[in-house]
Amino acid sequence: MNIPPHIKEQVTELLSSINQNLPKSMELELEGFYNRGFFVSKKRYAVLDEDTIVVKGLELVRRDWAPVAKNTQQNILEAILIDASPDKAKKIVKDVIKRLKEGNVDINDLVIHTKLTKKTENYKQTSPHVVAAEKLMLHGQKVTGGTIIRYVITKGHEPISRRAQPIEYMEGKQYDPEYYIQNQVLPATLRILEALGYSEEQIMSNEKQTSLDSFF
Repeated sequence: MNIPPHIKEQVTELLSSINQNLPKSMELELEGFYNRGFFVSKKRYAVLDEDTIVVKGLELVRRDWAPVAKNTQQNILEAILIDASPDKAKKIVKDVIKRLKEGNVDINDLVIHTKLTKKTENYKQTSPHVVAAEKLMLHGQKVTGGTIIRYVITKGHEPISRRAQPIEYMEGKQYDPEYYIQNQVLPATLRILEALGYSEEQIMSNEKQTSLDSFF
């Protein structure tokens, strides 16, 4: 859907009119024209620029989120902004959660990338990527400040940080589905879906959304 030329002209005229009445030190700037969009907060939003989704402040741009979280967020953004279907977005998340619980998610989609900023012995707190780095060193691998650590959170009874396993040594181990649901997929998607009226309970159950007509 393209923005009609007369709408663009009206917006440009309105902006010019507003700026004429502002102090000289102030001026409003037009960032662009978008077909559809929504704001999670002032600095976190997504808009549709013709066929391109522009994302600001959401997890797609963060390396320390697993692909399963980033890809799910991308897919629900497309469902909302391109397909205009929040209900489809909810179904996407529910399907990912189902596949995680069933163990049907590719291990490469669960890898978290975190950069070591210093030597492992210089960290005061025990973080997952530090634990994973120490396990790499136990296998004889060289790890230094600046190394990108690739790890998966596995099942177990220890604290989450202690269950970080380098992807290179995942054979015979299972990922923790609850960790990826509660700490990756839901945080990356709920902030979007909640802005459209969905709750965590609706995502985790079969409850239907009453109406989102006002959004569109």
